[in-house]
This record gives sequence, C-alpha cells and structure tokens, in this order.
Amino acid sequence: MKFGVITFPGSNCDHDLLYCLEQISGKKPVNLWHKDHDLQGCDMVFCPGGFSYGDYLRSGAIARFSPIMKEVVDFASKGGYVMGICNGFQILTEAGLLDGALLHNNSRTFICKNVHLRTETSDTLITSKIEKGTVLKVPIAHGEGRFFCDADTLKQIQDDDRVLFRYCDENGNITEESNPNGALDNIAGITNKGRNVFGMMPHPERAWADYLSNADGRILFESILSKVAV
Repeated sequence: MKFGVITFPGSNCDHDLLYCLEQISGKKPVNLWHKDHDLQGCDMVFCPGGFSYGDYLRSGAIARFSPIMKEVVDFASKGGYVMGICNGFQILTEAGLLDGALLHNNSRTFICKNVHLRTETSDTLITSKIEKGTVLKVPIAHGEGRFFCDADTLKQIQDDDRVLFRYCDENGNITEESNPNGALDNIAGITNKGRNVFGMMPHPERAWADYLSNADGRILFESILSKVAV
C-alpha cells in the first residue's frame, strides 16, 4: 500500500500525517505537491488539515482547483482511495467527491479540543476494525466544521449507511450538548456511495500513539492496513 499526502499552500497537518503513516505502516509515504500532475502510483491519497490558501472565499474552495485535484478526482472515479481530514474534508466536498458542505461553527469561534465520536458503520476501509457503536476520543481543530446538506441528501446518506462517525458523549449518546459545531445530525464524517472516498473533521493523525496522550485514532489507520497489502 503506497500512501500519498498532498501539501497545499497553508497545509499544516501534512507532516503529521506523513510521520503517522510511516510509523504505522513501516513504509515512507509520498509527499505530493499541489501543483503536481502525477500521483506517483499511490494507492491511497490523503488531503490533510490546515488552512489551504488561507481559507479565502470558503475553506477548500481554492484548493479544489489546484492542478493535483484533477488527478485526485480522476483517481477517485476509478475507485482509488482518497481521504480528507479537516481542511481535507472541506476540499473533498468542494471538489464534489463527497456530499454536503462544511460551514462555520455555530459558535462562530475556532474550536480545538478532544471530542467523542460514535462509530456508525464498520463497512468501510477506514472503520473495518472498529465495531459499530464504538466510541473514540479524537481531537478537533476547526472554525468551519459544521456539516450541512439538504434533507434529501441527508436521507440518502443515512439510507446508504454512509455516516462514518457522529459526535456523541463519552457513553455514546448522541446529544445536542456533545455536538461541538452544530453539525447536521451530529455528523463528524462520511463516505461516498462507492465507499472509496472518506472525509472527517476530527484528526486521527493527532491521536495515534500513547506519547500523544491519546491513541484512539490509530485504529483507523490499522483498519486500512488490515484490508490491503502493505
């Protein structure tokens, strides 16, 4: 499994991901540049967190037009695995690879803290080792993380079992109080219809080792490696 992580102007979690992937997989991932036209044979491409292009216009709106995103869209359309984390999730929605949009937090403030997530499906590459209903503690760090879509799209996402994670309390209860940003239906992450594109606002790459005081995010990367040849 060859991983690639894209660096956009303003990315700040790209090296976190590169280091995390190398440590967990034992193989050095490829650092892709936003102006590249070649994914260099990667089997899975990550769009990392940060503030691509300074979050001008809307978060992810300019990065969506970076040259490499044409390759990412083509790659995903052929079944290639793509994952966006935080700003990467925003980029993937802007590119039309995932449904919905990420709007300003309902508090209108930047939020950086650990939150609890309830796993809503085990039937994806990144959740294959996580039993449905499992609660994880993973940090968030965003100002525009409020997932939103129209009612018909939400029903389709729910009917297709495409919600990856929902914000919850430490016991797995889905409550208004446990929703840090006002996300529709407490949604923290989704996948596409083909189940090969994934997006989530929380940062598993910041919670994969005990020395980070949180290793709950590690299981997402272990899920990937359990399903594919390293």
